[in-house]
Amino acid sequence: MGIANNSIEGLNGILKKMPHIVFIHLNESAHEYFHMMAELHQYIKKLPLFIAVSKTKEYAYEAIKSQCYDYWLLPYNEYDIRKSLFKLNLKLGEEQKPPTLLLQSYKDCRYLNTEEIVYLQADNNATDFYMVDGSIISAYKTLKTFENNLPENFIRIHQSFIINISYISRINYGKGICTLKHNKHQLPFSKTYRNNIEFLKKTLSKNTISTLN
Repeated sequence: MGIANNSIEGLNGILKKMPHIVFIHLNESAHEYFHMMAELHQYIKKLPLFIAVSKTKEYAYEAIKSQCYDYWLLPYNEYDIRKSLFKLNLKLGEEQKPPTLLLQSYKDCRYLNTEEIVYLQADNNATDFYMVDGSIISAYKTLKTFENNLPENFIRIHQSFIINISYISRINYGKGICTLKHNKHQLPFSKTYRNNIEFLKKTLSKNTISTLN
């Protein structure tokens, strides 16, 4: 997806293209790259997997502290790389499995497939789940409760709304609204969550064909 020659270019490239994996070649500028990885937490919710590459084990401890996924020594060892790739396949396979959300109230347990949730709307101290089949399911917990427990594809865009990225067909910055697929329903987004909207836009742009110059 791209190559960067320094940490500034690297930070810009990651924010622009949102890759899944980034290889960091550690050298005399290693500390700048570690700082770049730490800085990314300010801008994106889900970081790419970092694999550090170096001629020595000098930076291994700092790489672990920076949560690098793996550390490769030069010259490359085919066996070590093969093991890393198999571990990576397992990790990505686990992440791609859609989790089920449990709504529990007293003796009533309800299980929702998160892929079928279009959006969530706050209703005082309760939350309404709008499903792809048109049904509405209520839970007696606040929207904030679900914000930090839903998969990465759910983004809060407003004090009253969390939206499933998979169901967005349009973002209108002028009117401050997101249009949903299927029923063309429109949800407002607020300036408070503008950074989330930018993340949403970058995520949706990953696999699109752009006509902009």
